[in-house]
Amino acid sequence: MRIVVLGAGAVGSLIGAMLHRAGEDVVLVGSAEHVDAIRTGGLRIEGRLEGTFAVAAETRLAPGTSADVVWFTVKTFDLARATERAARELPASIPWVLPQNGLGAEEVARTALRSAGRTSDPDRWLVRAVNTIPATLLAPGFVRQPGDGEIRLAQPSHAGASAPSVRLVAASLARAGVPVRFVPDIDRATWRKAVVNAAINPVSAEYGLLNGQLLQDPWRSEATALLLEARSAAQLAGYDFSREELELDLWETVRATAGNRSSMLQDIDRGRPTEIDSISGYLLETARRHSVSLPATERIVERIRRRAASAPHARQQSS
Repeated sequence: MRIVVLGAGAVGSLIGAMLHRAGEDVVLVGSAEHVDAIRTGGLRIEGRLEGTFAVAAETRLAPGTSADVVWFTVKTFDLARATERAARELPASIPWVLPQNGLGAEEVARTALRSAGRTSDPDRWLVRAVNTIPATLLAPGFVRQPGDGEIRLAQPSHAGASAPSVRLVAASLARAGVPVRFVPDIDRATWRKAVVNAAINPVSAEYGLLNGQLLQDPWRSEATALLLEARSAAQLAGYDFSREELELDLWETVRATAGNRSSMLQDIDRGRPTEIDSISGYLLETARRHSVSLPATERIVERIRRRAASAPHARQQSS
């Protein structure tokens, strides 16, 4: 099966390597530096997965590219552009896998498919995925998997029109040995991860911390405050999580990924835009629609925006 991975950074490259190892025909589409390194010396993976993989890599999606499945491992803020191009260049009627950390990815993809006139039923092809497998891009062509995780997909019996697409994606992951867990409500699972991310990512990015350092105060207290505000926003959106289950999720995730640098911190380190607006910013907008204030979230969103804007790489790119 031919699988295209758009936005192959840390997570996309790791998933692509796993699928490639299982015999799938994988094409990674990523940055020029990353692609050059892969073409020169292969894709190096260390950690839970070890090896060098001679996977195909391209810097752009060429017109007429064939594919049976496409993974969009781009950041949420790049998703509109990526899906619009995919709707033009890739075959119609193939599964689109959306594993974004942020919220609202499905509507972005639906809009792209409808705008391109590719399908009257976009939900048939959209596969929302919740990824908990950690990955860090150490250098171009070099990824570390510091811990274990899984990919959560909608239970096919609860997936509606997308059930055949979900089954196809799940089968390819199973062949690759990627842990898959089916959940009855993928929207709820997506929100649950976003709530936990809203506690981990901004604090780790603000202070330059490994995830495991959040177990210590004062960072533990700040992460807990953000978690509780995110829980309030989720309740306003119709997702009622108990404090106990969210705190259990938060600290289990922190311990399981203790040696990992969050994706938001990696973005700041490289002077790239962060997903603060599609995670914490989305929660703020949800709360504002109900005239609810999230003061701790508001403060850290502003701090992350300032920190991202002042990062050395960001200053160089804007000059």
